[in-house]
Amino acid sequence: MRHLTLRSLFFLLCVFSTYYSYATHVRAGEITAKRLTDKDLTYEILLTTYHDEIGGRMASDGQNDVTFCIRPFVGGVGSTLLAMRTSRQAITNSTSANTFKATFTFSSPGVYVISVGIENRNDGVVNLTNSVNVPFYVETILVINASLGLNKTPVMLNPPLDSARIGQKFCHNPAAFDADGDSLAYRLSTPKRGEPGTCINRVADGYRDPALGLNPDAQNELKNGPATFTINPITGDLCWDAPAVAGIYNVAFIIEEWRDGVKIGEVVRDMQIVVGDSPNRRPLLDPIANTCVEAGQTVTQTVRATDPDNNRMLLSAYGGVFNVGPDGKPITDASQFLVAPAFATFTPSPTTPLSSPAVGTFRWLTNCSHVREAPYDVVFKVEDLPGRMSLQLASLESFSIRVVAPKPTGLTARVSTGAVPGFTLTWTSYLCQLPGAQIAIYRKEGCTGGTFSACTNPGDPLALGYTEIGRVPAATTTFTDDNNGMGLRRGGVQYSYRIRVVYALPQGGNSPLSDETCLDLPAQIPVLTNVTVDTTSDTRGVITVKWTRPPFALGDVPGPYQYRLSRATGLNGTNYTVIATINTTLQPNADTIYVDRGLNTSLNGYRYRLEFFHTLNGTLTSLGTTEPASSVRLDVSPASQGMRLNWQAIVPWRNENQRHRVYRENRGRPGTFNLIAEVSVQGPNTFTYIDDGTDRFLADGDVSKKLSTDSTYCYRVETVGTYDSPRIRVGQLFNFSQIACGVPSDSTKPCPPELKLDVLDCATVSGGACPETVSNTLNWTSPATNSANQPCAAVASYNVYFARYPEDDFKRVGQTTVPVTTFKHNGLDSYAGCYYVTAISRFGSESTRSNVVCNNNCEDFRVPNVFTPNGDGKNDLFIPLTCSIFVESITFVVYNRWGVKVFETNTPALNWDGKTTDGQELPTGTYFYQAKVSFKTLARESEPVTTKGWIQLIR
Repeated sequence: MRHLTLRSLFFLLCVFSTYYSYATHVRAGEITAKRLTDKDLTYEILLTTYHDEIGGRMASDGQNDVTFCIRPFVGGVGSTLLAMRTSRQAITNSTSANTFKATFTFSSPGVYVISVGIENRNDGVVNLTNSVNVPFYVETILVINASLGLNKTPVMLNPPLDSARIGQKFCHNPAAFDADGDSLAYRLSTPKRGEPGTCINRVADGYRDPALGLNPDAQNELKNGPATFTINPITGDLCWDAPAVAGIYNVAFIIEEWRDGVKIGEVVRDMQIVVGDSPNRRPLLDPIANTCVEAGQTVTQTVRATDPDNNRMLLSAYGGVFNVGPDGKPITDASQFLVAPAFATFTPSPTTPLSSPAVGTFRWLTNCSHVREAPYDVVFKVEDLPGRMSLQLASLESFSIRVVAPKPTGLTARVSTGAVPGFTLTWTSYLCQLPGAQIAIYRKEGCTGGTFSACTNPGDPLALGYTEIGRVPAATTTFTDDNNGMGLRRGGVQYSYRIRVVYALPQGGNSPLSDETCLDLPAQIPVLTNVTVDTTSDTRGVITVKWTRPPFALGDVPGPYQYRLSRATGLNGTNYTVIATINTTLQPNADTIYVDRGLNTSLNGYRYRLEFFHTLNGTLTSLGTTEPASSVRLDVSPASQGMRLNWQAIVPWRNENQRHRVYRENRGRPGTFNLIAEVSVQGPNTFTYIDDGTDRFLADGDVSKKLSTDSTYCYRVETVGTYDSPRIRVGQLFNFSQIACGVPSDSTKPCPPELKLDVLDCATVSGGACPETVSNTLNWTSPATNSANQPCAAVASYNVYFARYPEDDFKRVGQTTVPVTTFKHNGLDSYAGCYYVTAISRFGSESTRSNVVCNNNCEDFRVPNVFTPNGDGKNDLFIPLTCSIFVESITFVVYNRWGVKVFETNTPALNWDGKTTDGQELPTGTYFYQAKVSFKTLARESEPVTTKGWIQLIR
């Protein structure tokens, strides 16, 4: 296909033969590289260039070597490397593909630039100035790091030469492929010129953007907007919509290489486009949707093309999946394969002319070796065959294929036989065991079901609530989970497990999650059922703890037995202390209750756990410890005209999806509580209730009341819970919180104050005693009633807010407490600024803002007419009569009587000592001044004021 594609380029080069009278040779090219060994940092560096073999034949004959420049990306000294030409292959009568190869060992890791400059580009490039004298330049940036393995830069499988027609949209795709599976991104660049044998480069002389650089009025193909020149950052489609001026153009773009979110290199491709004019219209390809397959499946894609002029066409395809190199030849060296076999095929042959509509078939039998995170890109191309004297045109479509791993199968779990409670997981040997792949194991409490598939929904374990608990090599088929030796909870808890395969970089990616296996551990120990607060006290608090009998029959586990109850302070406490040791024979009168006394239940919550022992070989041996359970902790805080209650308990049973009970103390009978509400608790954020005084449980009488902000109200909450597991048959579990009290707040806002400001009297300000800082004094009153003649809430304090300019955000600069209704704002550099005041109630409610008042500075600048700089300590400096603190900026210039400038300053205080700007004393006489002054005002940019006058200098 390629030699026929470039046949039209040969035709166009003949059309533009006048450009080539004195041409040299380089038309396009790029630098690629690959690491050769994991023993050191040795890379093979390859330059591919495309030479003009018409006007530049002699220059191409002499180009047997090039000199690479290799330098650190930042700082450091570059070095040169001679590379010899290893091949020169004619791809048309007018163009040859040339490769120059050398090896280089980097002394240390880092980021390096590999570049080359060659004399010279071919002549007649219309968007460069005198291109024959512009050295060709390309570069590649590499991150040199042993951890990247035998990394290779992407290779470009579609030559960087193409033809386009005036007025028609043109697109090119480099068919870039990264054999390592790294992600690629694309962006435009600018052709550069280099100095051969050096590291120097700059933008090519006179470069002009193809879209509008030669014709600012150029239009796109649809004639509904200006011409554009863009590149798709994901697919790499380079499109010019549309050329307007015939000629040869050079453009450049960059292919970035990314791994695990980090850029590890970039390659610059400098390419050439030949634009001609012709009535021929380009052929068209039907759109092709991207696809996803599981490894082992065959990808089959029909490609259909039509030609509006009914010309015959050629269909072809590019991409790494074909294992064809940039020279168009199949790669036979297994160490250089772009992908592992089997390779994709495309029929018919790219040299077979087809009538419209032309149909081709893409086939690729995928396998495990093809699994990777990045998709495989294939570029389909159609070219028409309009005749020898017509411009040949082409269109392309990009096609993306994701090859994903199959999900693991056969996951099962059973109770492990070890001393620590846990499960042993097994699964079917995994099919796609690529190097470095691992199987990740995930666990969560509770079972939810659901299946996942490779291409539609692979499943996110974190979003599903799973936690990763381990990894094993992909060849492994078993894993034992004993919670890192800590054991898993026995009884009352279901466990869900899933696994997936995680592939190592650079391929990366994950398989879908396996199907769920779900089960729970058999119980051999009791479970806690109650931790209820009986008495609230700082020193004599009481909590009752209850638990079940062990769930086994006597004789199954040898006795005698022992309970050990431990306590920790706090709902999440971990510093446990044994508070009770209870020996038992598990007879019907066995003790499964303990009353814990002498606690500070007013201040603290408490957490309990129970360890159960049996006798083994005459020694008490632990069978395990229950999950801990805390007391219920109630928090009471003021709400608007009411009380907000929040409670929590960290327990192994479920308190959700129940109706909890709220009790309020009967103020007429201290110590007695009335049930005022049953609260439907669904999830973690619903353990809350606001009491506005209404009794919502009337079965025991109506005790509704209006809550007063001057009274204290006390509450306790009773939670209702149950175990999920059918193995634990204890019914509903009822537990009381401690008693908690609070005072309602009043959200009624005070009325806004009425503000006054002591306005500056400019008549009192003089220059003799100009302060370094000034202050504003505010006074306000607070109304007793609002505009509706309703009482205002009582005020406890006031906030003062200030903004330098009226349009700025106001910030709080002070606060006063009642009865103070005045405020002095000190430390200001001027009087200019605006204020408002708000009133704050004793419950923290803030009023709306008061009226806004503003102060301003005096826009006055006056100077004396006489001063005597004679050193007598009196009137030796020429200073303003007005205060300079109001001046934002000034330009003060003094002239002698002949109009010559003798002094200039930008200092608001002036401080002129009667000397010239360069320090020469001026004689007695009359001088003239001009002052351009900007004042500090409420306007952010005030208009400057210009004043003029005379000065008598007397010595």
